[in-house]
Amino acid sequence: MATIHLTKEDFVKRVYDYKSHPGKFVFLGKRPAVVDFYATWCAPCRMLSPLLEELSEEYAGRIDVYKVNVEEQEELSAQFAVQSIPTMLFISGTGKLQRTAGAMGKPQLSEAFERLLRDR
Repeated sequence: MATIHLTKEDFVKRVYDYKSHPGKFVFLGKRPAVVDFYATWCAPCRMLSPLLEELSEEYAGRIDVYKVNVEEQEELSAQFAVQSIPTMLFISGTGKLQRTAGAMGKPQLSEAFERLLRDR
């Protein structure tokens, strides 16, 4: 399973319908998720992308990994006040949301994925 690129329409069905629940994050996923806000021209984003692909395969069926292109999905970027990229949302199965900005190495990403699985 590779990472899944989301449009606004997909996002409100799979992750969070921010129009129906303004100001209150209500996670719609069935398992933990990672959402990567990125741009194609962003060097740190390009370095992060293969790591997320690798981890999405390693954690297939346990964690969903999504990508949102900030230039194509400006409304989503604004909704989460994305000011720098990459920005990632880590969402536990209980809907707990944690946000990070900046690239991470594989060890840090792996630990973040493991934390998502522990927080049930």
